[in-house]
Amino acid sequence: MTIRRFCFLLLTALLPVSIAPVLPAQTSVAASVYGAFGGATSGNGTAQSPSNAAGGLIELRHISNPLVGYEASYSFNRANQHYEANYSCPAAGSTCPAPLPITVPANAHQIALNWVVSAHVMNIRPFALAGVGVLLDEVSGSPSGSSSTVKPVYIYGAGVDWGLLPHIGLRLQYRGNLYKAPDLAGAFSSTDRFAHTGQPMIGAYFRF
Repeated sequence: MTIRRFCFLLLTALLPVSIAPVLPAQTSVAASVYGAFGGATSGNGTAQSPSNAAGGLIELRHISNPLVGYEASYSFNRANQHYEANYSCPAAGSTCPAPLPITVPANAHQIALNWVVSAHVMNIRPFALAGVGVLLDEVSGSPSGSSSTVKPVYIYGAGVDWGLLPHIGLRLQYRGNLYKAPDLAGAFSSTDRFAHTGQPMIGAYFRF
């Protein structure tokens, strides 16, 4: 292959990239509602499970290009924790009565920073995200012996933005949260295991 032919083929391959339109950066704010569905954990002689609840999410997102995007988010939902003994005590009359199950009412506040990758096809933008944040499980009503906790949380998710008007659209997504089970009850210790909460959600976004 001659140098002239090689250069011609190289220019032919690069021409579509050079003339492709450069999509402008996009900044949006979104609000969504979701269902929080948590899984039970078991450990340290305790079985622990969070209640399923509805919640809300607010996002501020900036997309620079398909591989570079980031967002800050805040979410809130009820996160009552149910604790019960995960072991068998001797028969009645012994010195080891199993404690009664306890449900600690609590609210979960989450602040997170996420990396976002996306694509844009007509009025559809699929995306995926991953990030870290802080999860505050705040005891509600101050039951005796209970205390709030603050733990790191790891987030992943995927979804799609569906543009309906020039600056307004729907956002459909699923988020997963991985964190250490909170230790809220005084009578029971935490399972100290990683817990997972799934959050399917639907919302609307406004693009500036």
